[in-house]
Amino acid sequence: MKGIVLAGGNGTRLYPITKGISKHLIPIYDKPMIYYPLSVLMLSNIREILLITKPEFVGLYNNLLGNGSEWGIEISYMVQEDPKGIADAFVIGEKFIGKDNVCLILGDNIFYGQGFSPILEKASKKNNGAVIFAYYVNNPQEFGVIEFDEDFKAISIEEKPLNPKSNYAIPGLYFFDNSVIAKAKKLNPSDRGELEITDLIKDYLKEDKLYVQLLGRGFAWLDTGTYDGLANATDFVRTIQKRTGLSIACLEEIAYRKKWITTDQLIKTGKEYEKTEYGTYLKNIVKEDVKK
Repeated sequence: MKGIVLAGGNGTRLYPITKGISKHLIPIYDKPMIYYPLSVLMLSNIREILLITKPEFVGLYNNLLGNGSEWGIEISYMVQEDPKGIADAFVIGEKFIGKDNVCLILGDNIFYGQGFSPILEKASKKNNGAVIFAYYVNNPQEFGVIEFDEDFKAISIEEKPLNPKSNYAIPGLYFFDNSVIAKAKKLNPSDRGELEITDLIKDYLKEDKLYVQLLGRGFAWLDTGTYDGLANATDFVRTIQKRTGLSIACLEEIAYRKKWITTDQLIKTGKEYEKTEYGTYLKNIVKEDVKK
C-alpha cells in the first residue's frame, strides 16, 4: 500500500501566519505539523509516501524531510497548482499509486489514541473497497457526516448538512483500493470547482464497498486549520508528552521500533538534536533498550 499526504491549499483561515509558509510546516509543540500525518502512515506500515503541496513549498519540505531515508521510508513530491479538492490527490498521484491500494491523510489532521496502530494496520490490509473513520462531534454541521447501522455498515454520507443524520464526522484519513484512481478521474467538480472526497466515498457506498471504523472514546482527532485549532493541538500534545514522558508522532521512534532504522541512526539524530528535549528523548530510547 502507498501513502499520500495532502499538504496543499492556501491556508487562508490562518492568515497572516500562512502568507509566506505552508501551514503544514507550522510547529505543533515540538515538531512540525507534517510529522503528525507522516506518523500515521508509518504506523500503518506504509513506507512509500507521496507528499502533495503547492509549487513554492516543495523546496521547504525537501529541506525538512529529504527522501525519507532518515526514517527508513521513501518520500517523493508532487505539486497541486490550485486547490482542486481532496480527491484531486488521486489524479495527481496516479503514477505514484500505480497498481497499489492507497491511504490518503490530510496534512492538518492529528490523531491520538490507545490501540490506534492495530486499527490502522487492519485498515491497510483491506484489499477491496474503502475504509473511512467515524468520530463523534458536537457540531456535525461543519463536517462530512456518516450515518451507519449497529453493524457499522454505512447508510448515508452528507457534506456539512443542515440537519445531520448523525453526530459522526469523517476525519481526514481514508483507505482506498486501486479503483479510487478511475473513480476520481470520473468525478465532476462541485459548485466550488473541486473534486469532493465526499462524492468519491459515495461511489464506494453505491457499490456496497464502504467500511466504517469507529474512533470511540479515548481517541482524539484534532483539526489544526484555525488559530484555536493550532493552540488546542499544541496544548494537547504538550500535556500528553509532559505527563507521560512519551512523544507523539516521533518519526525516529516509530522507525526504530519497526526496525526500519538502526540504533546508530537513532543515536546520530539524537546527537544532532542534542540541545533539545526531542534529542534527549531519542537518546533515552537507546538507553532504555540497553537496560533491557
